[in-house]
Amino acid sequence: MHTGSFSSRTVLAMDTLNVLDFLDRIVSLIKQENVLTPQETKVVEYVDPEQLKNKIDFSLTEPCANLDELEALCKKVVRYSIKTNSVKFHNQLYGGTDFFGLGATWLSEALNTNQHTFEVAPVFSLIEMKIIEEVKKLIGYADGDGIFSPGGSISNMYGMILARYRRFPETKTKGLHGLPVLVAFTSEAGHYSLQKSAQWLGIGTDNLIKIGTDDLGRMIPEELEKEILSSKERGCVPFFVNATAGTTVLGAIDPLDKIANICDKYDLWLHVDACYGGTLLLSKNYQQRLGASHRSDSFAWNPHKMLGAPLQCSIFITRHNNILHECNSASARYLFQQDKFYDVSYDTGDKSIQCGRKVDSFKLWIMWKARGLSGFQKLVDNALDCANYFKSRIEATEGFRLVQREFEATAVCFWYVPKTMRGREEDGEWWQKMNNVAPAIKEKMVKSGKLMIGYSPLHHKGLCNFFRMITTCHPVATYSDMDYVIGQIQQFGEAL
Repeated sequence: MHTGSFSSRTVLAMDTLNVLDFLDRIVSLIKQENVLTPQETKVVEYVDPEQLKNKIDFSLTEPCANLDELEALCKKVVRYSIKTNSVKFHNQLYGGTDFFGLGATWLSEALNTNQHTFEVAPVFSLIEMKIIEEVKKLIGYADGDGIFSPGGSISNMYGMILARYRRFPETKTKGLHGLPVLVAFTSEAGHYSLQKSAQWLGIGTDNLIKIGTDDLGRMIPEELEKEILSSKERGCVPFFVNATAGTTVLGAIDPLDKIANICDKYDLWLHVDACYGGTLLLSKNYQQRLGASHRSDSFAWNPHKMLGAPLQCSIFITRHNNILHECNSASARYLFQQDKFYDVSYDTGDKSIQCGRKVDSFKLWIMWKARGLSGFQKLVDNALDCANYFKSRIEATEGFRLVQREFEATAVCFWYVPKTMRGREEDGEWWQKMNNVAPAIKEKMVKSGKLMIGYSPLHHKGLCNFFRMITTCHPVATYSDMDYVIGQIQQFGEAL
C-alpha cells in the first residue's frame, strides 16, 4: 500500500515537471513565432475549413506521444490563427492586446480562482470593487454599483433586466404573467444583442422598437419620443431606452443629453451601450463626446475593444445602489452564507447572473497601474489621430469616397471605386457592381495575408458594401501603417 502511494506521488511529480517544461516551451513559441510582434509576417495564412481539418489533427483519441508532438500542434495553431497583434489587422472593433494586460491574464489564469466570494478571491474582489469605483468617476456617477461581465452583450442584458425590475419588481418572483406589454427602444444602428436580450427576457423582439437615425448614424430624439407616445397609445408600457456610444459600423454616438431629457420626461431607464466608444472617457480631448453619460441609469464598456485589454474585459455600471443585488440575488446558502467570519458585503457574486466568473478586473487594474490615466490618454489620442489622418488621406486620394464626412469614434467608412468604374453613370447597375467591390478586395487581401479590414452594408440606409477601417490603441499605430492600408486597397482594387 505504501509503495503504491509513493509511486502515484512520483508519477504526479514527474508530470508536474513535464508540464512546467511545456509552459516554458509555450513562452518560447510565442517569442519565436513573433505572436506579440508579428509585423513582418502575414496577418493570416488563410486555409479553407475542409483543408484546415487536414492540416491539424483535431481528433481527441490518443494523447500526444511527447512534448515535441504537443508543441508541434501548438505551432500549427499559431500558424493558421489570425495575428491580431499585427498593424495589418483592422478587421474588428478590437485589435492587439496590451502586454501588461496579457501578463496579468497569465498570472490570473495560473491562480485559477472564481470572482464570486472574498473567501476564494480576496485580492481580486477588492480589485474589482476599486475598478468599479474609478469607472463610476469617469462616467460621472455619484453613487451606484457595477460588475465585470462576460461581454458587452451580457452587459446590455443587465441594463434591460434592471430596468424591468425597477418598473415591475414582482417579475423576479412572479414572472411576466399578468403584466402589460413591455416595450424597449434602441436605434436602428443599435447592437443586435439588444434584440437577443428582448428575446431572452421574454419582452419579445417585436417589442424592441428601432428608432431612425440621422446621416451620421445617430438616433433621432424626436423619432424616439414619437414611438414612446405611440406605444403608450397602444396600451403598452415603455420601460427601457438603449442609447449607443459608438455604433458597431459607423461608430456613431447618440445624442445622450437629448435622449436623457426624454427618458426623464417619461420615467424610462436609460442604458448607454458604450462598449466601443466608452474608451473615449479616458482622454480629456475626447471625453466630452460622451458628456451626458452621467445622466444614464446604466453604462456598458468593453476595455477589450479600443483600449486593447485581453479578451474578454467588459464592465457594467449602474448609478443605482443595491439594485444589482436585489434583482439578481438567489442567496445560495452553500456559497453566500451570512454567518461567515468576515464582512460578507465583500461577497459580490450574488449580484451576478453567473456563478462562475473570471477575474477579468485584474487585467485592467494592472494596465491602469502600469500606464495610469495619462498613459491611457496617449494611447487613445494616438488611435484617434491615426483615424483622422487616414480620413484626410483618403479624402485626397482618387478612387476613395467617404460614406460620411464626420466620425466620432475610430471607425472610418468608405468605398473604393476601381478605375474601370470611375466617371460612369452611378445608376442602379453601377451600385450593384460597387456592392461586389469590397468583398472581392477583402478576399484578395485575406488570401494574400497582407491585410484584414472589415466591410459592411447598411441596408436601413440603402448603402451597399463599404469598408470599415478601425484604429485601436494596440498595436500602437503610425501614419505609415495608415498609408500601407491605402496602398494595399489600391493595389488589390486595380487588380479586379
